[in-house]
This record gives sequence, structure tokens and C-alpha cells, in this order.
Amino acid sequence: MENLNLIDTFSEFKELKNIDRATMMTVLEDVFRSLLLKKFGTDENFDIIINIDKGDFEIWRNREVVKESDLEDPNLQITLKEAKKIDEDYEVGEEVTDEVKLLDFGRRSILALRQNLTNRILDLEKNNIYNKYKDKIGDIVTAEVYQIWKKEMLTLDDEGNELILPKTEQIPSDYFRKGDTIRAVVVRVEMKNNNPLIILSRTSPVFLERLFELEVPEIFDGLITIKNIVRIPGERAKVAVESYDERIDPVGACVGMKGSRIHGIVRELRNENIDVINFTNNTQLFIQRSLSPAKIMSIKLNEEEKRADVYLLPEEVSLAIGKGGLNIKLAGQLTGYEIDVYRETEGEDEGDVGIDEFADEIEGWILDALKAVGCDTAKSVLELSREDLIKRTDLEEETVDDVIRIFKSEFE
Repeated sequence: MENLNLIDTFSEFKELKNIDRATMMTVLEDVFRSLLLKKFGTDENFDIIINIDKGDFEIWRNREVVKESDLEDPNLQITLKEAKKIDEDYEVGEEVTDEVKLLDFGRRSILALRQNLTNRILDLEKNNIYNKYKDKIGDIVTAEVYQIWKKEMLTLDDEGNELILPKTEQIPSDYFRKGDTIRAVVVRVEMKNNNPLIILSRTSPVFLERLFELEVPEIFDGLITIKNIVRIPGERAKVAVESYDERIDPVGACVGMKGSRIHGIVRELRNENIDVINFTNNTQLFIQRSLSPAKIMSIKLNEEEKRADVYLLPEEVSLAIGKGGLNIKLAGQLTGYEIDVYRETEGEDEGDVGIDEFADEIEGWILDALKAVGCDTAKSVLELSREDLIKRTDLEEETVDDVIRIFKSEFE
């Protein structure tokens, strides 16, 4: 019966993934030899024959035929009398090979063998999964959502391996149900409590880079290089690209005809706004491009402090800053400079008034919200429509109406 149990175990292991035949044979033989060592003190005179396909095995012991008076070690020697029971033709000095039955080891030894075999194979499989995904760090994988918890989501790959997508690595607008297929990049692989822990991410810049490689053949082939990627997941991203072939327009190739290539990436990232920018070693020009769609009048650089003072027309300031300051924040991360924007005062209406002058009528946090979208004078606020102000500042409609009324009264 125990022999049948072990054979059942063989058939289970035969179906295991990620373990090649040679490794499986080595592990099985090691487990049997450890049993022989424990019972007989040596395994040198044993031959182990394993048939994984059939799920069975044989253990043969080799012993020298000796006279009964010369018998010292029953494991290495056999008396002539006992040898002749196997075959009448045996003589002293010859070698006898006989089969050792598994039942001879006893029930407890057989159970220990089965448990040892199970542990060794499972450990081997865990290590193989760990090594497999260690080599996949930075690659996109496809998995199926299996279970969703508050702080993370469990997904399964095609082979049933468990992959974890933490909440912090999900795009804020991501919404998945059990059974959904997702794409993410492998960012970390570690062993935790002797189990492989594979962490995925959809917020990593590497995920966006791999999506570009999938959608843009020129990037995959190395004709276009991605120099840098910065992103605020689900909101906005900036990608600096460069081509070493003058015949290739890197921005045009990434965007595609009528946006055909970039649309797929935008959909995957939950409508994340992606700006593709031509990289250049000219710092001023790079900063100017990174602040697109705003048009820059002039830039003053401080190379030592890595600061850039950017001067724009009043109507361009809010474009440079972007909603919630995202555009200027990402431009700074992309270029490596801390960027400050200023209104170009030359030729500006002398009758304009800075919004700080209204601190006695308008609360400070409202003035800060206006400054955050580039409105630092009364006229720069009035140049924007009521709807635009509400949308850009996220202020209440009544608050915006009060601000417009106060500023208008200044010029009446």
C-alpha cells in the first residue's frame, strides 16, 4: 500500500511545471540515498533505478559472497548459504545483486521518505519560480485577477503562479474584477517565508517604457531611444525621446498617424495624458519643450543650483503650470531643474493690480489657489472665463463669482 502511495506521489510530481527531467531524477535519487544512509550507514553499494514515466522505482543492493565465519557486515556481505538461495551457482568472492523492497524499510521510514520527497520538490519549484521572475524584472506580464483585497490584488499567470499587485502600484482610476486580464511590469521579486513574492506595478515609469516598446517598432528596434520618463499615474506623463537617424521623427513615430500608436497606451493607462518631447542637450530648449504647450518668452538658468527662471506672457502662465501644477512639476522632473515661472512684465498694462493687494477682501487660501494656476494679477484672473477658473482652480462656483466681482470692481 505504501508503495502505491509513493507511486501516486511520483505521478503528481511528473505533472509539476518548471522542473526539468534531469533535475527531477537527481532529487529523487538523493532522497532515496538519504533513506539508505539512515538505515544501512552507507549507500555506496546500492543501485537506484527510477522510471519517472511509469512512476515506479527499484533499489538493488550489491554484496560480496563470504563464508559464514567471515561475515562482518550484513549490508556489504552475504553468506554463501544465503547467496545460494538466490542462485545455486554463486561462489565465495562473487558479487550478489538482490532487490531491496520498500516495505522492508518500515511504515514510518516510508512516510518520512514521502514527506521529504514532497518538501524537496516543492522547494525546487519555488526556487525555479523565483529565478524565472528574477530574470523578468522590468518586463511586462499578463495575468488574471484572482482575488481583490483592500491593500493588494492577487493575480495568476498562465501557469498558476501567484503575482501580487499592491494598491500603491495601481493607477488611481484602475478598476478590476475577478477574472479580468491585466498587464503590469514586474518590479520586485523576493523570497518571503520560503515562498517567492512577485510584485507587479502599473504606476512605474518602466511600465510606460515597455508599453512604448510594444506599440512603437522603432523603439523596440533601437532606432529611437527613450531618454527619460516621468509620470503622475493616471494624470499626466512626459516622455523624452531621441532618434539617431535624421530621417526618423521620434515624436511623430511615437504618436503615430492620427495618434494611432499612442492611443493604445493612453487607454491602458486610464486616459493618462502623455506628452512626447524631442530630447536635446540644449538645456534651455529642452526646458522650453518640456513646458509645452506653453510658449516661453525667455529663460534664465542657474547651472550651479539647477534652477530655471522662465518668463512668459500672462496668458501662457497657467498653461505652463498646468492643472494642479502637474505640467511644471513633471517638466522639472524631466529636465532635472527646479522651474519657476514669471509673467513677462514688459509692455504689460500699468493699471493691473497684484492679487495680494486684495488680501483684506479675499481669503489667503483662495489667492493661493489662483496663484497655483498662474494668476498673480487681477487682470490675469479676469482674462480667464468663469468656467475655466472653476475647472482649473477647483474652487466653488460661488467663490469664483465673488472673486470675479471683486476684481471687476477694481477697474470700474
